[in-house]
Amino acid sequence: MIVNFDSLENSARVWVYQANREFSANEEEEIVTKVKNFIATWKVHGKDLKASYQIKYHQFIVVAVDEDFNEVSGCSIDASVNLILQLEQSLKLDLTNKLNISFKDNNNINVVSLLDFKNFVKQQKITENTVVFNNMVATKGDFESQWEVSAINSWHKRFFVQ
Repeated sequence: MIVNFDSLENSARVWVYQANREFSANEEEEIVTKVKNFIATWKVHGKDLKASYQIKYHQFIVVAVDEDFNEVSGCSIDASVNLILQLEQSLKLDLTNKLNISFKDNNNINVVSLLDFKNFVKQQKITENTVVFNNMVATKGDFESQWEVSAINSWHKRFFVQ
């Protein structure tokens, strides 16, 4: 069952999928349609899941589920990952590469490899104050407070240790 993202409790579980590039308007429309249709019928062992999604910056897909309503299982998580893999294939996107790191440069979102990120830190093109996206957040509350933060306030801080 699909609900408004804002109506979910801060304890709702989230998954953040980062694309390697911005979605075109047509791609975003297709993503919204497919994600909405999936969430509307998403179940765990025949029981509805209370879930939602957001598209952020035309580049991130955020899926959230209220586990106080019904807990997700391995099979239901696999079903959601399968949806993301289908979107990757049909739209020629990279949504599951955890070695891609995103950060803001003014209002632009850049996605680079882990190696490039480390090099940019060494070259001081990325600083502790650079806004990064912490896609490892696990709950809606963390997503809202710790997803888009200065690098020093995220797991990215390990790259600044001399």
